[in-house]
Amino acid sequence: MNNHALASKKNVLKLLSIIGISACALITLVPLVWMLATSLKIESEAITFPPTLIGSRLAFENFADAWNFIPFGRYFFNTIFVSVSIVILELLTASLAAYAFARLRFPGRDLLFVLYLSTLMIPVQVTIIPQFILMNYFGWIDTYQGLILPNAFTAFGTFLLRQFFLGIPYELEEAGRIDGCTRFGLYWRIILPLGKPALAALAVFSFVNQWNNFLWPLIMTNSVEMRVLSVGLQAFQLQYGTVWHLMMAAAAIAIIPSILVFVFLQRYLEEGITMSGMGGR
Repeated sequence: MNNHALASKKNVLKLLSIIGISACALITLVPLVWMLATSLKIESEAITFPPTLIGSRLAFENFADAWNFIPFGRYFFNTIFVSVSIVILELLTASLAAYAFARLRFPGRDLLFVLYLSTLMIPVQVTIIPQFILMNYFGWIDTYQGLILPNAFTAFGTFLLRQFFLGIPYELEEAGRIDGCTRFGLYWRIILPLGKPALAALAVFSFVNQWNNFLWPLIMTNSVEMRVLSVGLQAFQLQYGTVWHLMMAAAAIAIIPSILVFVFLQRYLEEGITMSGMGGR
């Protein structure tokens, strides 16, 4: 009887958990649904009060109008180029640092790692002015290198990859040394191939973060040619009001790459988070 009551209690708690998670998911989807609904309305219906979810017709021409309203193609290219470049550099620098902290033995390693992680506690707003002064000194204002290089290093990515690399058996590296593999060869031929799930997880986090980055591109870019989508969407805010239906259409187009990256790397993302100890185990 006690076992039956315990099982029933577990089932009730499981059901409540599912209901709670589903409710949170639905609440999270509300802004996305409203954005898509507004992107398919005509201008007059996008600003009516009280608002309606569905307009009188589906205005698919809003997407073409939004694309032509601003230099959308240029902004899209800049965002893709900057985001992909930062992802590649982050994977390279974070994996090298993580390998050093996970596998190499040198004096002060643990202290240095703690200091490295402590940078995560520094708000981004605190470092923006020093970074801007440094970029101005190098003459990198309104350039790709000014947008990319300051974001090419990540303490979070180093921590994530280090936790994953610690779970790779040392025997594999010892076998590689017996075969004459160098230290860099061990990193390149053994650690990186086995670390694909964690690398994919970091790539998703990095890409989405940089794709949505607004403050740094806003400060670093002056010309239309160098703007990214997050900054370029401001062009829909005119002097006498915001073109909401076109802004929502542009935003709907802008989120497509992030969704595609997440869909294609979802399996690696889940495996990387779980095996790196970030999954709440």
